[in-house]
Amino acid sequence: MEAFLTSMALVALAEIGDKTQLLSFVLAARLRRPAAIIAGIFAATLANHFLAGWVGTLAAHLIPAHWMPWITGIVFIAFGFWTLVPDKLDDDDQPAAGHYGAFVTTLIAFFLAEMGDKTQFATVALAARFDTLVAVVLGTTLGMLAANVPAVLIGEKLAHRLPLVWIRRAAALVFVVTGAATIWRA
Repeated sequence: MEAFLTSMALVALAEIGDKTQLLSFVLAARLRRPAAIIAGIFAATLANHFLAGWVGTLAAHLIPAHWMPWITGIVFIAFGFWTLVPDKLDDDDQPAAGHYGAFVTTLIAFFLAEMGDKTQFATVALAARFDTLVAVVLGTTLGMLAANVPAVLIGEKLAHRLPLVWIRRAAALVFVVTGAATIWRA
């Protein structure tokens, strides 16, 4: 349960103001099909985070156990500082539905946007730390949905009302504290 709740909380916080959340705003404004967009986000996140989690559990078995808390702790602290840097969505990244429809457009755009993103790397680190693929992937996927479903449903109006700087700072603090606690337990 700790792996699930930690994964969900960290990713939900890290996702606030992230490029995939900005992508959710853009998809909602352009495609105007919230159910299909949410389904696409869910499917893309589940696939992306399953692959990331698999890499993390593989790393947990390949890297000596006494090094794992140090590595994941340092990675979490790095994520904390990375979280302080606001993401932006370039015009080239904005999807057009074309003839594929809202679900497929969202699925492809979200899967690709998550490649190399901090939440993908966080999923790798969380899976390595907890060595439990299912709990981490479910947690990170629900965390991603917790941050992005409101973005889809409420749209850009929400972005102007939330104090994104303070939310990013809180998320950064959670990552740094989690990293420090992981190292401390080592």
